[in-house]
Amino acid sequence: MSGILEGKRVLITGVLMESSIAFHAAKLAQEQGAEIILTAFPRPTLTERIAKKLPKPTKVIELDVTNDEHLGRLADLVGEELGGLDGVVHSIGFAPQDALGGNFLNTPFESVATAMHVSAYSLKSLTMACLPLMQNGGSVVGLTFDAQYAWPQYDWMGPAKAALEATSRYMARDLGKQNIRCNLVSAGPIGSMAAKSIPGFSDLASVWDSRSPLEWDLKDPEPAGKGIVALLSDWFPKTTGEIIHVDGGLHAIGA
Repeated sequence: MSGILEGKRVLITGVLMESSIAFHAAKLAQEQGAEIILTAFPRPTLTERIAKKLPKPTKVIELDVTNDEHLGRLADLVGEELGGLDGVVHSIGFAPQDALGGNFLNTPFESVATAMHVSAYSLKSLTMACLPLMQNGGSVVGLTFDAQYAWPQYDWMGPAKAALEATSRYMARDLGKQNIRCNLVSAGPIGSMAAKSIPGFSDLASVWDSRSPLEWDLKDPEPAGKGIVALLSDWFPKTTGEIIHVDGGLHAIGA
């Protein structure tokens, strides 16, 4: 049997460590038949080393999603490698340290603006940079952390994720006529590089020990990776503007 992404061409951001959700999405995408290309910032050499652990070799392009020059050249670089795109994975998030860890009421706007630009607006800017390559439609999949709630220590990344979720819905509205679907995977906590940058991450993650209906493993990014691959495939042909929870079911439990 061929894989569910057979013949698909997918750009994947955010592969920083083997423990990252993006790495597992890339690995599963290749195993399911996709050709992939990775982007990285600020250390493409780190991603190139991690990429060697994927089933097949793949090219890594330097991409700062806040840099208009990088975004402007992206379609040409990806087009030279893959010819076009059928999918884009947005796994990008960043907030300065003074926007995390219990400093919510004292964070300056400059730090909030950085978090919003990198973590939310970049979904739109990345997708628009890739749009010339998606002539036959496709699927854009981003990663969020349930923005319905105020999480311990998460601070301004919470509003940034809320903005990301709203951005995905508006993109779904405006890109549907081009047969481009825009969805998010809301994953439970994973012990990735992004998680390690959040002061007090263990306090946040401990919620899953007591409230998740399904046992949650901080060391297992594969379930979220599978969710991404499913949304990239043709098995969700009429699903857009959606948030798929891969969080052990915690989002459904009040207490």
